Amino acid sequence: DVQLVESGGGSVQAGGSLRLTCAASAYTYSSYCLGWLRQAPGKEREGVASISTGDSRTYYADSVKGRFTISQDNAKNTVYLQMNSLKPGDTAIYYCAAHRYDCYAGSWSYVSSYVHWGQGTQVTVS
Repeated sequence: DVQLVESGGGSVQAGGSLRLTCAASAYTYSSYCLGWLRQAPGKEREGVASISTGDSRTYYADSVKGRFTISQDNAKNTVYLQMNSLKPGDTAIYYCAAHRYDCYAGSWSYVSSYVHWGQGTQVTVS
């Protein structure tokens, strides 16, 4: 199974930036969808962004388009989420998750699409 470990969370003022890192263990298959999902207090977990390890296809939630960028370094089995212009509404626990095969427009944001999960990292914007 793929093991995922997130890092890079923290506290930042509104307008600031953070970069989250998701380090994955060795991939067993040729393509995975790596996603960042978040869960704010009292709210359901939601998809933020995703990237396919095979063709680097990316997807973003409307709420973060133009502010967040997902990228990857396949040589390091690592996925990043660069978060700029952070808002208090971005406060949440951010999870890295993965499933086999490429990401797809109709399913990348669904929690149920993902099989492997990291432990989460807290992001607080004040």
